[in-house]
Amino acid sequence: MDIYTPIDSPLGEILLVGDGTTLARVTFGAAAAGWRLDRSAYAEARRQLAEYFAGERTTFDLDLVSRGSEFQERVWAAVAALPYGTTTTYGELTARIGAPRDRIRAVGAAIGANPLLIVRPCHRVIGADGSLTGYAGGLERKHELLTLEGALQPRLWSVS
Repeated sequence: MDIYTPIDSPLGEILLVGDGTTLARVTFGAAAAGWRLDRSAYAEARRQLAEYFAGERTTFDLDLVSRGSEFQERVWAAVAALPYGTTTTYGELTARIGAPRDRIRAVGAAIGANPLLIVRPCHRVIGADGSLTGYAGGLERKHELLTLEGALQPRLWSVS
């Protein structure tokens, strides 16, 4: 049974999910059936995420469990290595893991399956033309995360 705790963030409520100490998921949205609420769980993750949103932390040092295929794990390791405040493209990431260029869509699918949003910074992967594409938390949140990290300029307008 997964244990979860919600935390407030500038991007809305985030759910931390795992065994109570080790994180298996960091996600936006509602708790799944069968998850058990424990507001005292994940104290270290809560602290580090608060520091990140306050602009005081650029990396995470947390106990994580990863449950992906061998290919997903390769992609996720490359995503985890992306430095704070930078972006890369799907094509560049594909080359970085040594996959052939025709695997870009598979790399995109692996990034889309990342269960550890923010902590494993898939928001740092953008389109070849610089566009913000595909983020499980929504493109507005992706923009806000990249702005927080200094990789994008704040918007001077709002979407209505």
